[in-house]
Amino acid sequence: MVQLTMTPAIVAAIEACRKISSSLLSSEAHGNDPSLKDPRVGNPISHGQIIAISRCLRKHRNSPGAPHMTAAEPPSYHLDDLLRGSKVYIEPSKPKAEPSSEYTALMARLRREEEARAYERLINPPQPVESFSRRFPTAPARLFPASTQADVDQDDEITYADVNRQMALIVNILVSIVACSVAIWLAASHWSTPKRLGLSMGGSGMIGVAEVVVYTGYLRRLKEARDKGKKEVEVKEVIKTWVIGGHEKDPTSQAPKAIKPKDQQGEQVRKRRAGNRRA
Repeated sequence: MVQLTMTPAIVAAIEACRKISSSLLSSEAHGNDPSLKDPRVGNPISHGQIIAISRCLRKHRNSPGAPHMTAAEPPSYHLDDLLRGSKVYIEPSKPKAEPSSEYTALMARLRREEEARAYERLINPPQPVESFSRRFPTAPARLFPASTQADVDQDDEITYADVNRQMALIVNILVSIVACSVAIWLAASHWSTPKRLGLSMGGSGMIGVAEVVVYTGYLRRLKEARDKGKKEVEVKEVIKTWVIGGHEKDPTSQAPKAIKPKDQQGEQVRKRRAGNRRA
């Protein structure tokens, strides 16, 4: 049952009902309902108790023990009058129990142990667990090599080239079809309009089919050439070798020497005459 707060009207109604008969309140009370022995404003009261008090006062209004009410004073024991100003009762929270001495001592001991473990980890950090990435740091790079910026740019250039080639091909086919249809339309000017239209449309359709067939064959031959080029093995052969500064009789290696040996330099040195030396 919902519990509400007592208002001054409810407190007065309880006092009036108690004057009529104190046994009525005890007979209407249930096991879970709050006690009405000390009614005060703000105390809890169940909705069922308010209904019982209202019925009691309206039933025993004309009884000998009923409270005196003048004609100028309206009846205030209806249910809506009793509930006016009442709110849902919220039970105040119970005060927190003080921890026992055993609990306080246990928490202090646990805090000291945790601080000791933290200090031990700080001065002696544990060795890191050796994982596969730590033992083989270059393994992921070899298994999954990262694409460089050059590869990305090359792929972009190839993609752009393919798009440009496809666009140029589409424009070329459309221009060929339109030019062929116009040429056939002008060439068959002496025919009737339906025949000229059919002939130009048929000719342009044939040109379009021929363009598609030719381009398909070109792509097929290009693919075959690429596959054939991949299958061929490149063989490298040494055609000619030479040694820089060697003693072979190759005219290309016989360059004039800028520095001559010592015995050849002695022949070109000027020698002074003996007569001049005596003088």
